[in-house]
Amino acid sequence: MNRLAAWIAVAITLLTLAACSNVEKDPTAKWDAERLYAEAKELIQAGNWAQARAMLEKLESRYPFGRYAQQAQMEIAYTYYKENESAQAITAADRFLKLNPNHPNADYVQYLKGLATFNDDLGLFGRFLGIDPSRLDPKSMREAFEVFRELTARWPDSKYAPDATLRMNYLINAMAQSEVNIARFYFQRGAYVAAIQRSQGAVRDFQRSPAAEEALTIIVRSYQALSLPELAADAERVLKQNYPNNAYLAAQQRK
Repeated sequence: MNRLAAWIAVAITLLTLAACSNVEKDPTAKWDAERLYAEAKELIQAGNWAQARAMLEKLESRYPFGRYAQQAQMEIAYTYYKENESAQAITAADRFLKLNPNHPNADYVQYLKGLATFNDDLGLFGRFLGIDPSRLDPKSMREAFEVFRELTARWPDSKYAPDATLRMNYLINAMAQSEVNIARFYFQRGAYVAAIQRSQGAVRDFQRSPAAEEALTIIVRSYQALSLPELAADAERVLKQNYPNNAYLAAQQRK
């Protein structure tokens, strides 16, 4: 028994030393959730995204339940977004929404997911940076549109809904112009049937977009190039009815 007691004493001593060692290695080991979150917020305000995220991950792992854990999940998504780590930001946002579908800030996380899906620097203000958004990945634009559409549908009274609507309108125009860019590419290379198909898709899916005028113009010119005068006349009638001041039609009249 004495030997057993001695071994127990040695084990307790070793465990105590290990615990002390861990505290020395991690000064946050004894911090509560409130202090961890406060430290993470300071790091976020300073723009130290990776360090803030590490602090938030500690918070969530040590205190996985309650409002601080939920706040940490949101802030983790935000730090990824600020670092332009879109895939990770989207994953973090999806995780939060799955775990907390009825959270009061779920609309914000949905909005953040939309921003991450279609990076803001290449979105609303891309034109000021000399970037043509219509030449970006159409898949990401469609995905972003669906995220914002879900936001406005689920939370119509959200303070983020008006901005989400503006972004949806912008994305519609960008997607339409992307289709027309492809149609123009086909037309310039003599692939008139492909140009017509792309243009018809743009008119059908984005009929209220400014790009629809160019799409109709490409249809008219493609039918003319294919020597299909009746179809060209039909398309020209639609173009003239919707865009009476169309530059191509005006040029044709001057000939």
